[in-house]
Amino acid sequence: MGITYKDAGVDVDAIKKSQESIGRLIRTTHNKTSTIHGFGHYAGLVEIPGNMLLATHTDGVGTKVAVANLMKKFDTVGIDCIAMNVNDVICVGATPTSFVDYIAANRNEPMIFDELIQGLSVGARQAEVPIVGGETAIMTDMFAGDDFAFDLAGTVTGLVSKDRLVLGDAIRPGDVIVGAHSSGIHSNGYTLVRNVLFPKYSIHDNIKGMGCIGDALLAPTRIYVLPVLDILQECTVHGLAHITGGSFAKLSRLANVGFEVDSLPPIPPIMELIQAQGVDDDEMYKTFNMGVGFCVILSKDQADSAISIFKRYNIESNVIGYITNSKGVRVNSHILSYIG
Repeated sequence: MGITYKDAGVDVDAIKKSQESIGRLIRTTHNKTSTIHGFGHYAGLVEIPGNMLLATHTDGVGTKVAVANLMKKFDTVGIDCIAMNVNDVICVGATPTSFVDYIAANRNEPMIFDELIQGLSVGARQAEVPIVGGETAIMTDMFAGDDFAFDLAGTVTGLVSKDRLVLGDAIRPGDVIVGAHSSGIHSNGYTLVRNVLFPKYSIHDNIKGMGCIGDALLAPTRIYVLPVLDILQECTVHGLAHITGGSFAKLSRLANVGFEVDSLPPIPPIMELIQAQGVDDDEMYKTFNMGVGFCVILSKDQADSAISIFKRYNIESNVIGYITNSKGVRVNSHILSYIG
C-alpha cells in the first residue's frame, strides 16, 4: 500500500460524511419554487426573471498558498483562485459574470496583497469576468506561528438560459470524453504533495527535465472559460467536468453511466516525481488531474470540432475515453469511487 492522501492528513471518506451532513442542512434553505440545483454539482442554480438561471460557486486555492509562502512568490495564486471558480461555473453551461475575492491574513503586508491582486486581475482578464468587490481580513491570532500566513478564496456568479443548461443528463453510452490538457497540478492535492516531496527535496531544488520544484508547483491553474464557451456555442455538449478534487472519480457526479478513461496524455513531470515517492496509481488517479484539467462529453462525431476549438486557444486536447453502459469510473483499468 503506497502513501495516501489520508496519511497526509486528508481523509476523503470522512470529508464525504461531513458533506452529506452539510448537504442535508443546506437543503432546508432551498426555496422549492426557485432553487433548481443547490448542492452536489459544480454550481448552484436559482431561477431569475427572463427564463434565466443564476449560477454561483465558491472556492479557494487550498494549501497551494503554503507553497507560495515558501517561494515568496504571490503573483500567481490569484490566477488559481479565479480558475478554480470560473472553471467550475462553466460546467453547467453558465457564462461567468462577476467575481469577488476574500483574503485572510495574520498581518498587513501591502506588497504581498498587491501581488495577490495582480494574479487575480490576470486570471479575471483571461476569463473575461470582472472583479466587482472583495474583502481583506487581518486576523492576528487565527494563524499559527510568527511568519506571514494567509488564505485566498473567491466567489463567482454566472448566467445561463434554461434551454442552454448542461447538467449531464444528456450523456449516453457511445459519447466520447475530450480531455483538455492541464498546466500542471493546478490547485488540488497539495497537502499530499508537500508531505511526499518536502521530506526529501527543497522547494528550490532543480530536477532534470522539470526545473525548479517550486516553480512547477506554482504553475497556475489553466483557465478554460473561453474555449468551453465557444464549444457550447458550436457543438452539442452533453456534459462538462472540471478535473479538481477527486480527479476523474468526480465524473460520476454527472450521470449514472460508465466513464472509461484509457487514453490520457503524458503525465506531467511533477506528477511523475510525486508518484516516485511511493504514491500508487489509484491514489494518483483519485487525487491529481494526471495531465487533464477539463473534460467535455459529446457525441463522437463532434469530438474533432471540440478539439479544434481548444487548439484555437493554444490548449492541447484529445479523446481520452468514452461512455459505456456500465456504472462508475475506470481510469486505465483502475476503478475509482466518487468522493464528493
